Amino acid sequence: MLSLITKERPTLKSSYEEFFTIIHDLIQDVTVQEMKSFNQHANVSCYKHCMQVAYYTYIICKKLHLDYVSATRGAMLHDLFLYDWHHYIKPDNTWKSHHAFRHPKIALENATKIFHLNSIEQDVILNHMWPVTIKMPHYMETVIVTLADKYSATKETFSHLQKLLHTKRAYKYAYVFLSLIIFRII
Repeated sequence: MLSLITKERPTLKSSYEEFFTIIHDLIQDVTVQEMKSFNQHANVSCYKHCMQVAYYTYIICKKLHLDYVSATRGAMLHDLFLYDWHHYIKPDNTWKSHHAFRHPKIALENATKIFHLNSIEQDVILNHMWPVTIKMPHYMETVIVTLADKYSATKETFSHLQKLLHTKRAYKYAYVFLSLIIFRII
């Protein structure tokens, strides 16, 4: 009975192998490799962020019997905008010129110059910023990428903040002081 369970359940190694097989041609591309040069959230590169989102997407979409291949590939390319958005100069001061609203279109333009993308992959890249960009995803796979993106961004940001709290002297004292206040109230 145990052997039947282990045969049906994919091993961690085979999941990783399948994941990397799906995105292999993408991550070999020189332009995709350029994402390593740009920070996304805190000290996490755009490349690493996309890799994390793609892996979360792969796991969830496969579990839900969705098109996990297209979703994973779209997730790996969802932030292929290739500029430092922290120092990006907006062309004008309208809300549409802000990075959150512009980068999905730029990422889609960059991705379609290099790869042939199906409709799910295009939708993932273009609509992954929902609900910020108001444009509704057309596929459940895009919703999964959107959630994985928000989860990954939150995790990366809080991890960075936590490191700051534990490494900077002033933050350490503030953290201890805040902890004392909280425990005093409780």
